[in-house]
Amino acid sequence: MLIDSHAHLDMDDFDGDRDKVLERAAQVGITHIITMGIDRESSIAALKLAKKYDFVYAAIGYHPHSADGCKTDDLDALISMASEPEIVAWGEIGLDYYRSYSAPEAQQKIFSRQIEIADDLNLPVVIHDREAHDDVLEMLKKMGKGEKKGVIHCFSGDIDLALAFLDLGYFISIPGTVTYKKAYHVKEVASRIPLESMLIETDAPFLAPVPKRGKRNEPALVAFTAHEIARLRNIDFEEVAMRTSENAKIFFGLPG
Repeated sequence: MLIDSHAHLDMDDFDGDRDKVLERAAQVGITHIITMGIDRESSIAALKLAKKYDFVYAAIGYHPHSADGCKTDDLDALISMASEPEIVAWGEIGLDYYRSYSAPEAQQKIFSRQIEIADDLNLPVVIHDREAHDDVLEMLKKMGKGEKKGVIHCFSGDIDLALAFLDLGYFISIPGTVTYKKAYHVKEVASRIPLESMLIETDAPFLAPVPKRGKRNEPALVAFTAHEIARLRNIDFEEVAMRTSENAKIFFGLPG
């Protein structure tokens, strides 16, 4: 039993074989997949996929790359979707100072507004943080502590940052980068944080784990991430799979 807590199944990369990708996931024991919205169009597509496939659920939100183009009516449209039973989180939201596709000021404004929306709707948040650690942490601190109300997706910081997020009550999601030879910080985080605070993800179609690095990622490959976490912690794969799956069920309110 495994849960891929973060994928982008609506992306063009899957247009040619989406059904087969999901069949492969089910065949290797993936019980749930959370597909992420990154803007209005993508969020609508994510919801459609969740309605089509019974083990897919959706999150809706505006990614920091899309912040410049995010308008009030776009967020209102997402709010109107949030009551659908397949919607289990608000995300992917956050800050990204690496690509700078949107101005930092716009990113911060849209991020702040979406945190408020998610809080009002009682939905957990899925946080994107790339080279914006200090600002993300400070903005989340302003929201106060709250157990299991958010997850830092595709974690890329060091152990001190991970512990700071854990202190706020957030989960840490470990991606396939943990299998990369030089991913020292992620390996340390995966080996040291409490297992009850961990999710695992693919971020498909991005960041395929070794031995598939450089190829298109897909949910079935989340098993490689779980195996590496088990190796780093010197525990059984089954324990990693069971605990991270239980965490995901609690966090997203998943059935089963």
